Amino acid sequence: MSVLMKRLLAGSVLATALASTPGLAQEADAYRETRLGLYVSAVEAFELLQENERAVLIDVRDPIEIKFTGFAEPTDIHVPWVLADRGNFDDEAKTWPMVRNADFEPRVKERLEALGVAEDDPIIVICRSGSTRSAPGADAIAEMGYRQVYSVSDGFEGSTLKEGDSRGVRALNGWRNSGLPWSYEIDPGVAWRPADGS
Repeated sequence: MSVLMKRLLAGSVLATALASTPGLAQEADAYRETRLGLYVSAVEAFELLQENERAVLIDVRDPIEIKFTGFAEPTDIHVPWVLADRGNFDDEAKTWPMVRNADFEPRVKERLEALGVAEDDPIIVICRSGSTRSAPGADAIAEMGYRQVYSVSDGFEGSTLKEGDSRGVRALNGWRNSGLPWSYEIDPGVAWRPADGS
């Protein structure tokens, strides 16, 4: 299948994983399907980036997540969809809550404009597993007027193993598990920095 063809994902419109995860319930509904209905696997995303020099890759994961799991080398823009609220540990959930990055839209728009991205240029959005952040992030970018916004269906880390000693580990598909170029080193020109500098 061509990376330029629409690929509809099977499954429900809403993914309940985010809403049922402690500390994430205050985030807007998470979902996997996008309004434009444009999806690529990590391998297809890489092929599209190779085929079309106008294509851009946007990573929407939290910076700390990237620090410990790695970064796709061809990433052009990094702006998190949600961030860990490090100042508000949730004793009941035993974790830090995730909160929506209020600067997502303006920062993405600023970076797209700086790169000279046109409304018809392919924009590829990637998160960890291809659902709770890349899909809503892709929709927000589409609302800015961009018409070719793809969500990476298997994300950076891919799917979890269902059996064996490593059951639950994200070791199937995804950018990192598909032999695509990635690194723990993050391009300083791409790395997200909070607007307030904190």
